[in-house]
Amino acid sequence: MGKNDFLTPKAIANRMKAKGLQKLRWYCQMCEKQCRDENGFKCHCMSESHQRQMQVFGQNPNRVVEGYSEEFEQSFLDLMRRSHRFSRIAATVVYNEYINDRQHIHMNSTEWATLTEFIKYLGKTGKCKVEETPKGWFITYIDRDSETLFKERLKNKRVKSDLAEEEKQEREIRKQIERASEKLNSSGEGEGSGKETVEDDGDERKKDEELRLKSGVKVGFALGGAVKQVTTTGKERGESSKYVFEEEENEKHERGEKRKKSGDSGKSEKERRSALDELMKDEEKKKERMNRKDYWLCEGIIVKVMSKALAEKGYYKQKGVVKKVIDKYVGEIEMLDSKHVLRVNQEELETVLPQIGGLVKIVNGAYRGSSAKLLGVDTEKFSAKLQIGKGVYDGRVIKSIDYEDICKLA
Repeated sequence: MGKNDFLTPKAIANRMKAKGLQKLRWYCQMCEKQCRDENGFKCHCMSESHQRQMQVFGQNPNRVVEGYSEEFEQSFLDLMRRSHRFSRIAATVVYNEYINDRQHIHMNSTEWATLTEFIKYLGKTGKCKVEETPKGWFITYIDRDSETLFKERLKNKRVKSDLAEEEKQEREIRKQIERASEKLNSSGEGEGSGKETVEDDGDERKKDEELRLKSGVKVGFALGGAVKQVTTTGKERGESSKYVFEEEENEKHERGEKRKKSGDSGKSEKERRSALDELMKDEEKKKERMNRKDYWLCEGIIVKVMSKALAEKGYYKQKGVVKKVIDKYVGEIEMLDSKHVLRVNQEELETVLPQIGGLVKIVNGAYRGSSAKLLGVDTEKFSAKLQIGKGVYDGRVIKSIDYEDICKLA
């Protein structure tokens, strides 16, 4: 076995000593060599290989530093994408994970002197979302991969198509309501014209009566029991009796027609109203079928943590704001009291109701995604009364909606 063989005790001892991270001041980035002590580092700096590398560095130092900076940034972002793609995490935690690799690019060989400068650079270039807190710098990775962008575009297209379908349905309902109101107005005008014709007939009959009186027909009046006889000829009696009976028959006929018209108009109005109500109910049922999902989490609402597994850490029945939704069923929740960020499944969360007059968001059902104002609460039926404030259904009042389908806005 040779003196410098791989399995000699000295080689094994050297590898054991070199295991793990060593001191940064005894590391040469150009040669990618870690020395164990000051004497070893001094000997390395005097070696020919190191001198050649330093000559290369002296020819174009800016290019070398830029190359190391790009490599450091790329490897740091790759680690963020792999390990902390959807979470907000402390920058020091990510950096400690990064330097666990012995072959990593050291920061003292890049253009950034400190981690704070590098984090600020990531925030300015829009590669990460950066927040400065009393506990230090926190970063969130901004995913700009082609796959995620493609998924976001598809999601936006679906949302736009759903909104377009809802708008079409609303337009159809409005058109149907306008047609029904026009029919009601036309039926009202028909009744008015019928009344005018009846009045005209009455005026003509009054004129006929005046003409007959002028022609010599004598009329008697009975006052206080005294009766004055009317003397008429036989022809006049026959004509007057015919006229009276004809008048009575015409009046009866007109009354019957009026009753029929009024009955028909009342029935038609009731039928039209019932038809409109049925149309509205059918549309709401369609929306309910389309928008009723098995997931309800969305950003910007306040929820209550009901996970008993988190009771030991003090999060049980505590409220927080949903900052991000992951895969439709998991939410990143920032607690209101401690400002800690948790990842909790929607099965371990509960919706929160505001005081009467507060703003809520409809998270499930026919009007999913709409913002509304809480008008009242029915504790027996576990339902609430809302008035939608914005959007396509502006001003619409929902008389009854379940507690589970609404949640307080942050």
